[in-house]
Amino acid sequence: MHKLSRSNRDKLQQFVAITGASEKSALQALKASDWQLEAAFDVFYSQPQPRSNGDLRRLEELYNRYKDPYSDMILAEGISVLCSDLQVEPQDIVTLVLSWHMNAATACEFSKEEFFGGLQALGVDSIGKLQEKLPFMRSELKDEQKFHEIYNFAFGWAKEKGQKSLALDTAIGMWQLLFAEREWPLVNHWCDFLQDRHNKAISKDTWAQLLEFARTVDPALSNYDAEGAWPYLIDEFVEYLYDKSVVEK
Repeated sequence: MHKLSRSNRDKLQQFVAITGASEKSALQALKASDWQLEAAFDVFYSQPQPRSNGDLRRLEELYNRYKDPYSDMILAEGISVLCSDLQVEPQDIVTLVLSWHMNAATACEFSKEEFFGGLQALGVDSIGKLQEKLPFMRSELKDEQKFHEIYNFAFGWAKEKGQKSLALDTAIGMWQLLFAEREWPLVNHWCDFLQDRHNKAISKDTWAQLLEFARTVDPALSNYDAEGAWPYLIDEFVEYLYDKSVVEK
């Protein structure tokens, strides 16, 4: 066995525990990423996974367990069964991360192509193996770039088919879910403001710009630039915070 520092030994053990990889594969991924754990996950999961007929047969069996009896799709009822098998609640944010891995077009639906593609990308072909990936999927929310991708994915995923904007109630629910992971002290004030003053659907631009606002503007607004190129709704929100004395001018 390679001589490792305590820190690297801990990373190796953590990597093996989360991915189920062999120590040899874990060492290769960690060395390739200069012992950066998040980068090592990316290296490991980006490697093509060989697929045998047995693997595809298991995926087919898994898909058939959840697919709707009247259409070639997994719909809300099947996803509920999938969540039950995984021992997670359907509203758990990890289901959003799983949908992101599957590149699902719509919430509460997986096409066969999405389901197969997502599980193959994760390197799993059984519920047990998918359960073992849940800690990894939760860890992805702590990665700045991946959170940004998941956040942007959530807009298209959660909106109604054929609509350009996201229904306000849905947007508020998604913001509360997402910002529970990346804490933003103003999220409840934002949601109250929208219900009180806006009460309309949310555009894609507002959705994207809010994350940038939450990421770059101090909660006390000390570095807020009134002349900046924020959407009018965010400027109105700032005025709302001043009016409500949530922050001082």
